[in-house]
Amino acid sequence: MIFVGMERLYMSVNETISELDARIEKTKSLLIRIGNEYDDFIRDDFPLMGRKNTSAIVLAELMVDYYTCLETCFLRISQFFENHLSDSRWHADLLEKMTLRIDGSRDAVISDTTAAGLVELMKFRHFRRYYFELEYDWDKLAYLQKVYDRVRRAVPGELSVFQTFLHVLIR
Repeated sequence: MIFVGMERLYMSVNETISELDARIEKTKSLLIRIGNEYDDFIRDDFPLMGRKNTSAIVLAELMVDYYTCLETCFLRISQFFENHLSDSRWHADLLEKMTLRIDGSRDAVISDTTAAGLVELMKFRHFRRYYFELEYDWDKLAYLQKVYDRVRRAVPGELSVFQTFLHVLIR
């Protein structure tokens, strides 16, 4: 009887890990879609529009959407592994925790380098939420675009490595 209970627990944990893996996979797909929209805008629309407030809004929204999508994935990972977050600064705390390899619990999800770029995008998102003027600093946007491009190149591989860790847990 105890064996049957343990088998159910094992199946339940595996199903939960499989669900987390599926959510990460879905996030990767969404990030690709956001990235493709960004690329399409840069290639097709931005040359026609130029540096206007409207084009700045589009760039800002795509970068913010990318960050928010990824942060939601990180939150699910954190909840799964019961990583407690600070109430007062949970966004920054979450990013920091995603860089930690916690013995006996989980591997790091992202590198310190990727986290540093994501901190810049997080700060921009915060700024964007509370900044209601329509005048954008194009030098800052150009910098954020470079950060975004670096993060975009790194994140899929880092998430895939973490998914490999999850697959080892299921075995």
